[in-house]
Amino acid sequence: MAGVKRMGDLLHRTAFRTLSLLGSRGQGALLRRYFDWWHRNPDPWRMGTDAYEQAKYAATLAQVPGGRYRRILEVGCSEGVFTGLLVDAYPEAEVTGLDISERALARAAERVAKAGDRTTLLAADILTFTSEHRYDLVFCAETLYYLGRRDRLRLASAQLTRLLAPGGVLVLVHPWPEARRLHRFVHAGPLTQVSEVVDGSGHRPFSVCVYEARTTGSTGAS
Repeated sequence: MAGVKRMGDLLHRTAFRTLSLLGSRGQGALLRRYFDWWHRNPDPWRMGTDAYEQAKYAATLAQVPGGRYRRILEVGCSEGVFTGLLVDAYPEAEVTGLDISERALARAAERVAKAGDRTTLLAADILTFTSEHRYDLVFCAETLYYLGRRDRLRLASAQLTRLLAPGGVLVLVHPWPEARRLHRFVHAGPLTQVSEVVDGSGHRPFSVCVYEARTTGSTGAS
């Protein structure tokens, strides 16, 4: 069964690398249609109920350094399952969820409605996303492999780095060992790696990698 899942992942990645041969605008349009199609039914990947996903969320939060985070960004928030956990874990923070699928964001809005104006949900692509804010804590999980081409992975890594406030923390979560390829541009950039934990206990090993921006001479103020 594990071998079948790995083969499925390989075919999945190959399809998205092929898709990335399109221009960035065409790729973005097709990805929006793809994810809107998947989200025609609620929670298509069972993120709200699957034991593996819940364990991954817990492992991710466990790696976040202690501190006060005023502004948090989740890239690829989907229907807001993890967004809701962030709202609960950081009750004083403003939490922004970013996703390419408006259908997914509509369900995310229902899930995090209890937080009121502490949450913002935006339909946007990480490759083109701009913000007047810098964030104290940024999460990007199960997202980078959809970008395909090396140049787009490099651009997304630069974007994630640029979105951090001085001293801000970036948390990347992706399948292992593929995470070594997906994280390499962040790893080679100006951020300092704080930790990396590889969890191989489930059917699909994953890496939780934490980086921190310099407190001075960084990308800008919050």
